[in-house]
Amino acid sequence: MNIILLGPPGAGKGTQAKVLAQRLNFPHISTGDLLRQNVSAGTELGKKAKDFMNKGMLVPDELVNQMLVERFKVPGCENGFILDGYPRNLSQAKALDAILKDRRTGIGLVVYLDASDSVIIQRISGRLVCSACGESFHITNMPPKIPMVCDKCKGKLYQRSDDTADTVKQRLAVYKNEVSSLIDYYQSGGILNRVSADGEAEEVLNTIVKMVQDLRRQKTAAG
Repeated sequence: MNIILLGPPGAGKGTQAKVLAQRLNFPHISTGDLLRQNVSAGTELGKKAKDFMNKGMLVPDELVNQMLVERFKVPGCENGFILDGYPRNLSQAKALDAILKDRRTGIGLVVYLDASDSVIIQRISGRLVCSACGESFHITNMPPKIPMVCDKCKGKLYQRSDDTADTVKQRLAVYKNEVSSLIDYYQSGGILNRVSADGEAEEVLNTIVKMVQDLRRQKTAAG
């Protein structure tokens, strides 16, 4: 079963995708990680992407699509995967469908992590990031053992300049405008499921896992 996790910034997509992938034994495919890996490895696609990134431009969908095609060829994706960070718009969703159709498969489940604005603002505006290893913490939800020091590598923690409450509100407004057509697309296909992401991470994870298990049973019963 191929699964997509959608949701606004701060809803917990990345965290849920990683843990869900471990629980289901599926590969977790993040387009952000995919870009960084290609750039770091100096692949042809990575070199092209780096040119755009160095100019402060968005990496074109065509390049990201090609990276996904190559990633899907890696052993381990045959039985399913969890996609995080893609698609971001209707054009990417249709491109993904075409890519998967060539592989004689498709998306079986889309989970939209529905978090309220107040929860998202609280989560993001209190977020701390390690300057050395990139590990994330939170001032109140998940504070480091030593103030402003990373538990993992002892690096210095900092707050991103775009993680202020006002900036988060602006990002949410942009996201909601962009994602509306994407939600309609997957909803019309009968594969979109909304899950409240306001609760504890474990509670949200268990809800998603049960959803996957129920869908598997339905497909098995249908033959």
